[in-house]
Amino acid sequence: MSENYQNMHLQLLAGKWREGSGEESRPVINPYSGETLTAIRSATSDDLDATYQKAALAQVAWADTPPAERAALILRVVSIFDARKEEIIDWLIQESGSTRLKATVEWGLARAITLEAASMPARVQGATMSSDVAGKENYVYRQALGVVGVISPWNFPLHLSERSVAPALALGNAVVIKPASDTPITGGLLLGRIFEEAGLPAGVLSVVIGPGSVIGDEFVAHSVPSLISFTGSTPVGKNVGRIATGGRYLKKVALELGGNCPFVVLDDADVGQAVKAAVFGTFMHQGQICMAINRIIVDHRLYDRFVADFVAHAKKLQVGDPAAMETTIGPIINTAQLESLQQKIAKAKDQGATVLLEGEIHGQMVPPHVFGDVTSDMELSRDEIFGPLVGIQKARDEQHALELANDTEFGLSSAVFSGDLDKGLKFARKIRTGMTHVNDMPVNDEAHLPFGGEKNSGLGRFNGDWAIEEFSTVQWVSVQRTPRQYPF
Repeated sequence: MSENYQNMHLQLLAGKWREGSGEESRPVINPYSGETLTAIRSATSDDLDATYQKAALAQVAWADTPPAERAALILRVVSIFDARKEEIIDWLIQESGSTRLKATVEWGLARAITLEAASMPARVQGATMSSDVAGKENYVYRQALGVVGVISPWNFPLHLSERSVAPALALGNAVVIKPASDTPITGGLLLGRIFEEAGLPAGVLSVVIGPGSVIGDEFVAHSVPSLISFTGSTPVGKNVGRIATGGRYLKKVALELGGNCPFVVLDDADVGQAVKAAVFGTFMHQGQICMAINRIIVDHRLYDRFVADFVAHAKKLQVGDPAAMETTIGPIINTAQLESLQQKIAKAKDQGATVLLEGEIHGQMVPPHVFGDVTSDMELSRDEIFGPLVGIQKARDEQHALELANDTEFGLSSAVFSGDLDKGLKFARKIRTGMTHVNDMPVNDEAHLPFGGEKNSGLGRFNGDWAIEEFSTVQWVSVQRTPRQYPF
């Protein structure tokens, strides 16, 4: 690993790489081996304030940079992603417990949104509009918001930071990232190094690392940022929204929150293909994905066959070292998440779900757990799981399957399998989620398509033209060409 990418205990604060000013240092732990990768001294409120102030100053010149120059810099970032592919993948495996397959997928997703962002400076559009006032001309300008604060999670840290960072910077904003404490390197510091290598001016991108109890609320409430982009749990996201919209300084929010994604198998589905999709959509990255399948809903006519095939397939999944090519399921990110999963497993048993598949938990390694005869009132059906366990529900018919799919406070992603594509499409349109996939699983993300949820799964959309709207604003400017006649 190159020297520039080894010194990962420093933060990028107010345009300079230095340690935080706090007294506490938090270790960054490899969740599989338990190895300490580095230790990072926490930033303080003063560090945060200095960083935001520097970002506000740097943003003015960055926004004035010609669109072609901003696009060229983003393209250089893409080139660095390519050149440092293996380094990035290795960091994702070490820090987030990603399997090699998942880390490669995440690298590809982050690269794709960066490439998409490179086209955004040339896609910004304004308007010239008529007026009811004689002699007046109206102009609508689309322009940068100013400074964007990004709070990213630990499960897809690189991509879920970059999908806000790259578009925001491409459109002329400055960005301050607060990555998750479990993944500060892949969620922020790597991006700081990459954009610096690409030639981004100092202060335009910063990375601030510290516990939420110290700088979390102030990160949102501070006077400088015009938008807070948050990806994480629904309870924390609601608090972010409350602070951003209810504090002294009102600001926009883009919230991508929790999910409880249904996977529906209708009575005419190809069971074999549905099983393959369901296994992948359930167990990729140990189920630690907001779009992961939480609830499998199967028509009663196919239930027994689907369950048998699903369990047989899940039994074959390899649990172990995430760096090994053959590993399908790696470690759970931390002990708190592990304890939460153990409680969910115990609760499912207590509430009467049938154990179809389980295995012994070793350290942070949780093998697949599958439950049958699950009902909609069980905790396994109500809460986001974020682990390699899933419940299978039996639907009486198509209408009952739809009712079960919509019986949740969440609405992020979903999927339906049917042998009749028109039937599947009609069913998909009736599921109240921001994203639904016919004859595929719900873990999908493409850089040019709108990503986001309904209900308690969030506000706003990422990617493509929707990101241009999220990370910019409009200003109406009128010009009175001839003297206006006023009534008094």
